[in-house]
Amino acid sequence: MKLIQIKNITKVYEMGEEKLYALRGVNLDIEKNEYIAIMGPSGSGKSTLMNIIGCLDTPTSGDYILNGKDVHDMDDDELAVIRNKEIGFVFQTFNLLPRSDSLHNVELPLIYSGVSRAERIQRAEEALINVGLRDRMKHKPNELSGGQRQRVSVARALVNHPSLILADEPTGNLDTKTGEEIMALFKELNNNGNTIIIVTHEEDIAMHANRIVKIRDGEIESDITSK
Repeated sequence: MKLIQIKNITKVYEMGEEKLYALRGVNLDIEKNEYIAIMGPSGSGKSTLMNIIGCLDTPTSGDYILNGKDVHDMDDDELAVIRNKEIGFVFQTFNLLPRSDSLHNVELPLIYSGVSRAERIQRAEEALINVGLRDRMKHKPNELSGGQRQRVSVARALVNHPSLILADEPTGNLDTKTGEEIMALFKELNNNGNTIIIVTHEEDIAMHANRIVKIRDGEIESDITSK
């Protein structure tokens, strides 16, 4: 079943008299339980595409269907609900609250969803256990390694049981060994049924995915399913 349908999406930024085309008629379908990497050099349009997929930005024209919902005509409040319930974000910079422990960082999306405190804690604990941090629940970010911080952010992405995990350069701030551990975690999550999109400029990171979409000059240059 198709989780994402992107139909003839364009994104145009107007800079005074000049028009900058970030995306030029992109078409992309992504099935549930796919593991896909979106690659491209700086300025290729991959970040713009990621922001549209993540409902952080809206296209100038075209249609975007996410899990059966047409995102194109939603207002800001509706988009915020979609971001919180349908999409789990993992960022290069972790984006954790520095004074909060792992458990509180992970339960944040559930607070916005209005989940009761008892259920929040139970689900946050389960998510942290799923990413191998059973013994780090009460640690604050400055008491964790880079890899552990990224695992906390992965747990936070998982806690709302989203349709999609969207990871932006998830190993960018990690050393090679730790980066490999995070990529192994993504593979495990995908094997457990999670749909994962990784946005990266690194070939070796993209190779972990089952499908690689390369973007150049706002257009899809290639779309290869590898395994």
